[in-house]
Amino acid sequence: MINIVLFGPPGSGKGTQAQRLIEQFNLKQISTGDLFRFNIKNETALGKLAKSYMDKGELVPDQVTIDMLTDELKKPTDAKGFIFDGFPRTAFQTQALEGIVKEVLNEDIDVCLSLVVEDEILVQRLLERGKTSGRSDDADEQIIRNRIKEYYAKTAEVAELYKQQGKYVEINGVGEIAEISAQLSNEIEKIK
Repeated sequence: MINIVLFGPPGSGKGTQAQRLIEQFNLKQISTGDLFRFNIKNETALGKLAKSYMDKGELVPDQVTIDMLTDELKKPTDAKGFIFDGFPRTAFQTQALEGIVKEVLNEDIDVCLSLVVEDEILVQRLLERGKTSGRSDDADEQIIRNRIKEYYAKTAEVAELYKQQGKYVEINGVGEIAEISAQLSNEIEKIK
């Protein structure tokens, strides 16, 4: 199995690249955003719990997210591995993810692939996306800049942990989509 943490600030191209990697390597993407939406929509016990925090404007505790992730990993799949998107975002979550992957799959996280894009390019990409996405957080430059700043502040410790393990690889996220995909694929081929 191949287990990848896909990293990158908003607008770095994670969604586009994840889809390409899923098809190429038969991986299953686990996005915390998708997990939340699924559990809330289907009114699972975890979904109801998460919604109770969200309705009060509070952050959902890590343990709720971890439990959703664990449930998802336990579902049968014919995928050859997983791409984790949007998780981990903290050192605690990084350690929790490694524990879950070890416990449920008897595997390890193989690599953290980080798409690197200059802030000004991110801002322009998100403003452009905002014209068609309908997402209000993609239409306001101040909100975009704050999201990017928050991303770096929260994820620096995660990058550092993966660097210490020799599992952190930065990929230039600017250029032709196919070229970026090829760089990501090359890194995955090294661990297959």
